[in-house]
Amino acid sequence: MDAAITHCINSLAGQVPLVDGAMIALTQAGIPLMVAIVALHWWGRDDRRHAALCAGLAFLLGLAINQALLLEIHRLRPYETGVTRLLIAPSADWSFPSDHATAAFAIAVSFALQALPRRALAFLAVAVLVSLSRVYVGTHYLGDVSGGAATGALAALLVRMTWREGNRLDRLATSLL
Repeated sequence: MDAAITHCINSLAGQVPLVDGAMIALTQAGIPLMVAIVALHWWGRDDRRHAALCAGLAFLLGLAINQALLLEIHRLRPYETGVTRLLIAPSADWSFPSDHATAAFAIAVSFALQALPRRALAFLAVAVLVSLSRVYVGTHYLGDVSGGAATGALAALLVRMTWREGNRLDRLATSLL
């Protein structure tokens, strides 16, 4: 079923050049854009600094979890198995889980857990679009981006449970600059 849904989404690729360009741009620039927006929160109010710090920690933790998973799970990419047509350069690592989805959802869920709902919804919308773009351009299965979303959400939850706002380390970190 994962392959069938992935193929269905990717079969839209190549139909409308404008959509192809938008999806390629999302897959390549979505995460750097999200990181830049998170970084801009550093110069906002203290609650936004804490949210930016938590998002950064969740981003890093999520990617670290992915590296551990990649050592154990060796899933070929969908273009390697003939499920999709690739629109971007091939990747050198395994397919599951998606680092892009992990990073995007780590940021979105971090802001949701910090009670910043409008920002969380905006980040969530971008996270969904970035994740779908990874399937559209043929580099991931839908299950890969779903697994990445789960890893990102888990990382954000772990950071929320362990990194308390206002503790000594948090005050030090958020007082920088």
